[in-house]
Amino acid sequence: MESGATSPGAVPGKKPRAPRVDALRNRDKLVQVAGAAFAAADGTVSLEGIAREAGVGIGTLYRHFPTREALVEAVYAAELDDVAASAPALLQVLPPDEALRAWIERYAGFVATKRGMADTLRAGWASGRIATPATRERITTAIATILAAGAEDGSLRADVEPGDITVMLLGIFLSGGAATGGTTSEQTGRLIDLVMDALRPTTAG
Repeated sequence: MESGATSPGAVPGKKPRAPRVDALRNRDKLVQVAGAAFAAADGTVSLEGIAREAGVGIGTLYRHFPTREALVEAVYAAELDDVAASAPALLQVLPPDEALRAWIERYAGFVATKRGMADTLRAGWASGRIATPATRERITTAIATILAAGAEDGSLRADVEPGDITVMLLGIFLSGGAATGGTTSEQTGRLIDLVMDALRPTTAG
């Protein structure tokens, strides 16, 4: 076909048809089901099982996500968008210190979601098949948003670097084994309590 020629059946001047509502619904359902499956998995997650749980055929899954890497990337991106966007949303309904605690617990869930897809993510990032997201920067920005609100109302310290909190949380959720199931939910809760205690202003004696 010559350069500039239209494909057979295409109508000149018309934009490509937008995805159908049911196709978008199927894609969102697949991402949702896959996220839950990856979070609960101790090993490789079956794509056939994901499709079955989502109520679609395996062909539908492959039309949206031609490879396992494509599905993993979509789940990771959706989870990252959710946890990053939740900071201002929580501040609308909770005091800053409570919002921070709730956000940290949501972040813990985000890290846990990577349990069943960690190997695929690492291999995809190393090979370039999966785009490397600015995860740490976005997480630190979310923390900074809540810290600023807490510093303003006095419920959180104003002398803490948001990036330091990110490092502490990664130490809890990764080094402690939360991402691989090595840390119990009770221990994780106690560690988060210690972080929150460190972030509240102290009262001079």
